[in-house]
Amino acid sequence: MLPENAPSSSSRHAGTFTEAQIAAEQAGFMRKVFAIMGAGLVATAVTSLVVVSSDSALRFIFGGGGTVFYGLLIAELVMVWTFVPLARRMSAISAGALFFAYAILNGVTLSVIFFRYTQGSIASTFFVTAGTFGAMSAYGYITKRDLTSVGNFMIMALFGLIMASVVNMFLHSPALYWGVTFVGVLVFVGLTAYDTQKIKEMNVIGNAGTDEDHKEAIHGALVLYLDFINLFLFMLRLLGRRR
Repeated sequence: MLPENAPSSSSRHAGTFTEAQIAAEQAGFMRKVFAIMGAGLVATAVTSLVVVSSDSALRFIFGGGGTVFYGLLIAELVMVWTFVPLARRMSAISAGALFFAYAILNGVTLSVIFFRYTQGSIASTFFVTAGTFGAMSAYGYITKRDLTSVGNFMIMALFGLIMASVVNMFLHSPALYWGVTFVGVLVFVGLTAYDTQKIKEMNVIGNAGTDEDHKEAIHGALVLYLDFINLFLFMLRLLGRRR
């Protein structure tokens, strides 16, 4: 998520730019964020489809007891946790390459859903997720309400969600599984609105087109990309038809 104590762009530049100028630059910044995020989702989807259509790729990734698959999952976690400090030291082009490398790697590991769910239900769940995400993101963008308290609650709930998921790996409780699923949908619905608002506010007014501006957009795209992917996976638990 984004830093809680980051000052808003309007407060940092209230005396320099008019409200109309701030709104126009924020709108342009958010269009860039969503364009990068959308391109990342396309890269993930295409990669998943390529993997599931290649027998050799499937044998390499999922064969041998799943060593390669779990290694890729660990690599994904490392990339996410190190993205921000690495991106700060990189150029915008390098940070963008890192983002798309992560999106492609995520596509490789997400290909496993095609073995668990029908392609039709994956597609329909994707569109439901896209509609839900779009509505909540639009709310986060246009609302005048400060969503910080909502975001703080959702982040705490997310930690509880992770702990419950780990515990259920040993308990195998259907009740806990479905409880985690429903809570997971609510958490990422809330985080979508909250993160959209924070990304909008973190934009530095007056630096449009600079390397720093591009890196801010890439960072925001990664945050929203993760919200979308996690919301999609929890939605898939609810709406997906298992093979």
